[in-house]
Amino acid sequence: MFFVENLIKTLKKNQIDFFTGVPDSVLKNLSNFLENLPKKKHIIAVNEGAAVSIGIGYYLSNGKIPCIYFQNSGLGNAINPLISIAHKEVYSIPLLLVIGWRGSPSQPDEPQHKAKGKITKKLLQLLKIRYCVIRNEKDLIKLDKLIKKSNKEKCTVACLVEKNAIKTKIKKKKENEKNSLILRSEFIENLLNLVPKNSKIISTTGYTSRELMQIRESRKKIRGKDFYMVGGMGHTSAVAGGYSLNSKKQVICLDGDGSALMHLGTIRTIGYLKNKNFKHIILNNNSHESVGGQPTYAKNIDFEKMSKGLGYKNFFLIDGKKNIKTIIKNFLKKSGPNLLEVKIKNKALKNLIRPKNLISIKKNFMKI
Repeated sequence: MFFVENLIKTLKKNQIDFFTGVPDSVLKNLSNFLENLPKKKHIIAVNEGAAVSIGIGYYLSNGKIPCIYFQNSGLGNAINPLISIAHKEVYSIPLLLVIGWRGSPSQPDEPQHKAKGKITKKLLQLLKIRYCVIRNEKDLIKLDKLIKKSNKEKCTVACLVEKNAIKTKIKKKKENEKNSLILRSEFIENLLNLVPKNSKIISTTGYTSRELMQIRESRKKIRGKDFYMVGGMGHTSAVAGGYSLNSKKQVICLDGDGSALMHLGTIRTIGYLKNKNFKHIILNNNSHESVGGQPTYAKNIDFEKMSKGLGYKNFFLIDGKKNIKTIIKNFLKKSGPNLLEVKIKNKALKNLIRPKNLISIKKNFMKI
């Protein structure tokens, strides 16, 4: 293991003092540390491709290497600008990628992370990105050499960080929340009490899918009504939108603020298609909660103006514990596409189960 403070020292020694990326559970001690930097020194991007692009723009402005961080699952999102802009055979722009390595061969993990973990090194090799693996303080010497090579040869380099490798001496401060806000689990309980029996729910990654599954299991409800997005953050609304095209059932997209912002253009696609059976819920806690609680910048977005401007028919808001059932009923009853924003507390149920037997979940969802 190594301290994040020593990682920062290594970067500063190489004149790297600008950071942008997408929060990740493996890198949470890094991103929590970076929250204390001025806005112009640290930008949380909506997705990994945007983070790489912001880094490219930063380099073009002053010739300094940026540090771009994200989980290896986001490498797919990052590939386009890495190849078509930053690549040595194109504009030859030096970048440092700090990648949280979920599913590394040495550690147990969930199926979706194991699948990506197996090919992470191969992807970097295919992209001709030199990399090192950082597991301890000594490995920071390798990183130092790699950064110098990036600066000299004007190329992208990367370091892979395994789970639990980064330590910190600093504790994250808790932000004050409105006591009147509802818990995500409370909202899900109310939603399941009111949805029509033949409805389908497609839920986003992280705590949302895990809480939905746990509540379903506790009620011993018929399985097959829900599809859990164990991966593919940001694509929940697209999957739900695609499903609603060929279904007469009511389709409920149970989304999060970070997920919705990651590929916001999908909302316009759904607004254009005008699927009447499509009902979109954004659970908004202004936080990447399941990976460390970093902000998403969704706090002051006017989702009503945005959704209606992009073609949604109706907008609803839950901002407290009053009239929850009435609002949900009206949201479900009115012809869509509809958007319901639910402002929630930044708190999950404890000891959450994880979706297992994913092939069975898929088959049951398609069958019922």
